[in-house]
Amino acid sequence: MALLDRHDVLLLQELQRDARQTVQQLAEAVGLSSTPCWRRVKELEAAGVIRGYSALVDRAKVNLQLCVLAEINLGRHEEGEVQRFEQAVAESPQIVACWSTTGQADYVIKVLVPDIEAYERFLHATAFRLPGVTHVRSSVVMKEVKSETRLPIEAAAHPAPGGRERRR
Repeated sequence: MALLDRHDVLLLQELQRDARQTVQQLAEAVGLSSTPCWRRVKELEAAGVIRGYSALVDRAKVNLQLCVLAEINLGRHEEGEVQRFEQAVAESPQIVACWSTTGQADYVIKVLVPDIEAYERFLHATAFRLPGVTHVRSSVVMKEVKSETRLPIEAAAHPAPGGRERRR
């Protein structure tokens, strides 16, 4: 997809704020009529810019009070081993995020569980059994200062060459 123009950025910001808006509400919020607004949203979906829509669930209200960030080290970095590790991570529901990193850890995972006892069970039943894992270093999150799902779209959008917005 070409660079995002002002209307695309506004649409993405609005959808991140509230994805349940009607096309008419979106169109009014971004200064378009309904048909071009709908077309742009469909183009953003088709291009994979919009990957899907979901509900934000309060984790404490569904008994997932404990958040742990765990640094993982692998013994070997052979392609097969890495693929098996990443597949096992993808299949673990308690692991809600995983990043391959530089620095001391090969990976950092974010784990959500009800309490410390559940995390200990997770360590023994899952984390220590992940393919290739030689070391797990856990940090319990004491307080979530910021947990944002919205992306800073306006900071990433760039005008087309020559300083003009992309035209449709």
